[in-house]
Amino acid sequence: MPPVVDRYELGPIGTNCYLVRADRTATEAVVVDPGGDVAQLRLDLARMSARPVAILITHGHWDHLGGVADLAEATRAPVHMAEMERPLLEDINNFVPNGVRLRPYTPDVLLDGDETLELAGLTFETVRVPGHSPAHLAYYADGALFSGDVLFAGSVGRTDLPGADWETLVDSIRTLADRFRADTIVYSGHGPETTLGTEMERNPFLAELRA
Repeated sequence: MPPVVDRYELGPIGTNCYLVRADRTATEAVVVDPGGDVAQLRLDLARMSARPVAILITHGHWDHLGGVADLAEATRAPVHMAEMERPLLEDINNFVPNGVRLRPYTPDVLLDGDETLELAGLTFETVRVPGHSPAHLAYYADGALFSGDVLFAGSVGRTDLPGADWETLVDSIRTLADRFRADTIVYSGHGPETTLGTEMERNPFLAELRA
């Protein structure tokens, strides 16, 4: 059965943050990409009588990291992220736009990809999917794929950023399509949910994968 997923748009550009539970009665949760003010998310957790047991980071771009320090310090949930991208969180203010100041944090669990994480009654598979960022990770649990900024409904991640590469991004999306079922629900870093099958059939940026 797919997990229960609640979506929050956080931070100045409305980055998606996800609250993930095994079911609606679960007392433990996982938070993916808390990118901004987490006050409402914390209120909702209290209302659900649930506590976060892990914070999963897909990649180190600032708009996905803005609420990490506040949430981690308030809940003591360990922060998981790719080892290669840890400096982007630890030295976050060296990588933000002018006028933006965010709180740095040192991640607790460093990942490379291909790990299996048992969290909140769910089994998460980590998948290394570079292209938008050098060590970008996706997280898969029971038919739900948290893709960060690799794949969106009708679009894909930008490759005009430092460390990004178009061919690498396409290869990463091919890996996801080969590994997971077409009806896998994709929860992206921005915009609405979609499915892998829908994007492989209709996404205009993936025509070369359909050739």
